[in-house]
Amino acid sequence: MSLTFERGVFSFSLDFELVWGARDLSLDMVELRRRALVTRERVFEALLAMLETYGIVATWATVGHLFLAGEEEPGRGLVAPQHSWYPTPWFEGIPIGTEAQHPEFYARSLMLRLRDAGQEIGSHSFSHPLFGDPGCSRVCAEAELARCVAEAEALGIKLRSFVYPRNVVGHTDLLARHGFTCWRGVEPVWFQGPALPRSIGRLGHFSSVALAARPPTVLPIRDRHGLWNIPASASFLPVDGVRRLIPLSQRVRRCVRGLDQAALDRRIFHLYLHPINLASAPERMLGALEQVLAYAAKRRDAGDLEIVPMGAIAERASAMSPAGAAQSGQSSAG
Repeated sequence: MSLTFERGVFSFSLDFELVWGARDLSLDMVELRRRALVTRERVFEALLAMLETYGIVATWATVGHLFLAGEEEPGRGLVAPQHSWYPTPWFEGIPIGTEAQHPEFYARSLMLRLRDAGQEIGSHSFSHPLFGDPGCSRVCAEAELARCVAEAEALGIKLRSFVYPRNVVGHTDLLARHGFTCWRGVEPVWFQGPALPRSIGRLGHFSSVALAARPPTVLPIRDRHGLWNIPASASFLPVDGVRRLIPLSQRVRRCVRGLDQAALDRRIFHLYLHPINLASAPERMLGALEQVLAYAAKRRDAGDLEIVPMGAIAERASAMSPAGAAQSGQSSAG
């Protein structure tokens, strides 16, 4: 049995991290903190206002530490991962204090803003360990999820959607145990193959955006734990480094092709991005993204598309599918 939708679906998910997404890889914490502050000051409200203007509910997959107003004991109640590339203690260097003092690490006010705006708030782990890496033990993942759920519930937020840090999947059964209903899988494209050298994969991704190749449309896939894998279709590529050579118009064109194909197929075009990646050129990146959102809203208003966050897709998929039935989520791409 395959899922079918009455019309195409656009889903938009955001990996909301501030400094947490790259602090284990960054050699320049000063620059990472600067970008996090730009994200708060010039990206967050502008992006949220844009979503509200076009009547779009996105899935903000948020690092759980951002739910905090501050902390006196970083890592409290957690089990630190032991990632091979990060030899120092995982929570070393996390500042003690409040959101006002360290807005790159704490962001409860932003969580309340998203909650009150009616956006879907999902989880991106509590401190951004890689769940599928050997350094993230089952005990570590369990503690991360428990803390995420507890901090969200304290703010009246129910977590349903999960995005794996760096898309490294692992401990999926624990998601079901903690009440999640869905997670985001990787794009079903050749350059995401795990056997490929990273350089080849990055070249493939770069080329697909540069050529505005039509991204795949997808369907939810029920995993063996009863959760729905809602694969990504495409990411909205940043403009830092060599990627600045790709005109923003090609990013927009690629997304438009994905939206058109979703309407034609009656499948899902699932776009994602990291808000901090907009901080390198906020006005230009937000302007390009607005073209995509405006086009999606236009097709929705014409009756060709629905715009649905991840959690609602999972709810609908469960209603359409017999309990325990495995689903086919093969992609459609040109």
